[in-house]
Amino acid sequence: MSFTVIIPARLASTRLPNKPLADIAGLPMIVRVAQRAAESGASQIVVATDAPEVAAACAAHGVRALMTRTDHPSGSDRLAEAVEQLGLADDAVVVNVQGDEPLIAPAMIDACAATLAAQAGCVMATVAHALTDPSEFANPNVVKLVTDQAGRALYFSRAPIAWWRDGGGQPKGALRHVGLYAYRAGFLRRFPTLAVSPLEQIESLEQLRVLWHGERIAVHVSAERPGPGVDTPEDLERVRRLIEG
Repeated sequence: MSFTVIIPARLASTRLPNKPLADIAGLPMIVRVAQRAAESGASQIVVATDAPEVAAACAAHGVRALMTRTDHPSGSDRLAEAVEQLGLADDAVVVNVQGDEPLIAPAMIDACAATLAAQAGCVMATVAHALTDPSEFANPNVVKLVTDQAGRALYFSRAPIAWWRDGGGQPKGALRHVGLYAYRAGFLRRFPTLAVSPLEQIESLEQLRVLWHGERIAVHVSAERPGPGVDTPEDLERVRRLIEG
């Protein structure tokens, strides 16, 4: 199947300023992410940014970059503009790879795209993996989700879900959400017109807007955990050690 990877990247980060340009073993992080994505089956890899510095770093390493507006409220809105610039057909599959995932597994990107292609009734797909650590189940920074019998998302939450009433907490098969998304390009074009949902505001989870408006999200349950992302200076040092090692 054919799909496009778009990597949104902006310089504004409160915990790690200029994050996309952070050096990792001699390359900017955004270039590391694009190189990992290029190992997937994507037909093209594009960085969507609002920063000339990011575009210049991409150009210096042969990575295609698009300049997008500075006022986008979310990564999905930035992707929607990139889809327009690329002129993608409404039925084209677009995978959103976060710009702070330099260890993203190429096979996970492929699986996310394939999951959406196989679910005609879904406008999006995402990834989850088994949650085995009780401390993660209770951690509000770890997003959990539950699915229906067809593998479509019922809900995402920072709270522990589903709660095993008679077992006192975490049930077998609890899932942790991975922030990797595939979209149909036509839905991305429509996404900025959808009203923000109350649940999205409460949980601070953008994907809840999709469910609130009655759309479906397919879920690929991966046998593997993703590599660590980069949110803090400590995360950056950890990833540097892993790549250099």
